[in-house]
Amino acid sequence: MSYLDRDEDVLRYQGLAFSWVGFDELTQWPTPFAWNYMRSRLRSAAPDLPIYMRATTNPGGIGHYWVKKTFIDPSPPNKSFPATDTETGEVLKFPEGHVNEGKHLFKRKFIPALLKDNPYLMKTGDYEANLLSLPEHQRKRLLEGNWDVAEGAAFPEFDRNIHVVEPYKIPTTWTKFRACDYGYGSWSAVLWFAITPAEQLVVYRELYVSKVLAVDLAHMVLEAEENDGTIRYGVLDSSLWHKRGDTGPSLAEQMILQGCRWRPSDRTKGSRVASKNELHRRLQIDEFTGEPRLVFFNNCKSSIAQLPILPLDKNNPEDVDTKAEDHIYDALRYGIMTRPRFNPFGFSDDLPRETHRPADLMFGY
Repeated sequence: MSYLDRDEDVLRYQGLAFSWVGFDELTQWPTPFAWNYMRSRLRSAAPDLPIYMRATTNPGGIGHYWVKKTFIDPSPPNKSFPATDTETGEVLKFPEGHVNEGKHLFKRKFIPALLKDNPYLMKTGDYEANLLSLPEHQRKRLLEGNWDVAEGAAFPEFDRNIHVVEPYKIPTTWTKFRACDYGYGSWSAVLWFAITPAEQLVVYRELYVSKVLAVDLAHMVLEAEENDGTIRYGVLDSSLWHKRGDTGPSLAEQMILQGCRWRPSDRTKGSRVASKNELHRRLQIDEFTGEPRLVFFNNCKSSIAQLPILPLDKNNPEDVDTKAEDHIYDALRYGIMTRPRFNPFGFSDDLPRETHRPADLMFGY
């Protein structure tokens, strides 16, 4: 066992080499700095001596988010996956010109372990009784190993087992639309929705990128939906129609000029509270169908990762904390507040249409 209490303590190990490094309770580190630095100490000149890095931890703690984003979100449990960049989510690969160019650097794996996996602690039942007596969010973390539980979460009803489904082919008769929250310096989030005959909303695709110009994002959106058939409409943060002091086209107009059409989102007074309430309703189980009114395909990893841990605003419990990473949430609420409905007339992309009659003359569709 070695001493490592603060980030700067890693410098004690500068110049040293280890074939194995382990962390206990990794979420007690607020950032991945210490973890990343100690990875630089892994080295071995012996070809038959492999190097390893391991960590144990419980959900919760000051480093919950970065640990979850690094080990939990990229892949299902017990399945190795190429290591990804914590910030961008991109696979870490050898650089151009390297002998291993294009190959991933190394792999990671999350191996869950519950109380029932320890027969010695389960035998007496005392420890289990103590965990069962904890408040709900602590019990779900420590007893159930649930990483989607956050203290003060805005949407504690989100359940990965209920609201996340395997991808399937969307019928051409289902209405499809998209919603976007744009940001260059932070993140841009685009979500694609489909509506089932039972009025269930299905988020079947996401695009989550940063440092992308509005024009480039428009091309990325159009490329992503090349095989989608008709996207009935798109809704975009209404602030993108503001000129903000320049005389050229607004960001929204730049995207529309590329053929990526949008209409402005509702940002009237009270819209944030109304959209949060609507999302709560969508996350409920419909009493007639027995299914949630909103589900996500499991390839929408950023949505699944962010929604359950989005915190409430401490000064206004009717809203989320806008200081948190809420771009996916904003795109989601823009979409659900368009009051989408399934087309009962069985509209199909394969059916011929005589003329194009735009529903909105201002935006041309």
